[in-house]
Amino acid sequence: MSDKPKRPMSAYMLWLNSAREQIKADNPGLKVTEIAKKGGEIWRAMKDKSEWEEKAAQAKEQYTKDLESYNANGGGGEGGGKKATKRGKKAKKASPAKKKKEESEEEEGDDDEGEDEESE
Repeated sequence: MSDKPKRPMSAYMLWLNSAREQIKADNPGLKVTEIAKKGGEIWRAMKDKSEWEEKAAQAKEQYTKDLESYNANGGGGEGGGKKATKRGKKAKKASPAKKKKEESEEEEGDDDEGEDEESE
C-alpha cells in the first residue's frame, strides 16, 4: 500500500467529527444518514466557523508539506500506475460497445442497399 499522505479534511468534516457524538446524544434514534443531514443543517446555521476553517487551513498546510516531501523522495511513481490501469479498463470496456454499434450500422446499411435494389 502507498505511503502517500491523505488529503486533509475540510472544515465541515473536522467539525462534524467533533460534533457527531453530541448530535447523536441530542437526537437519539437517528440513522447515520440522518445524523449527517442534521450536522449539515447545524453547520449551515453556524455563524462563526473560523475555528474550524483555521484548523482546516493548518491541516492543508501540513498536507502540502507532507506531499512535497513524499514527491521529493520519489513516492509519486505508484499513483500514476493506478490511474493508467483505470483508463485502460475504461478503454477496453468502451471498444466492444463501439464495435457493436459500428457492426449494427453496417448491417443497417446493408439492408438499406438491398431494399434500394429491390425497389428499382
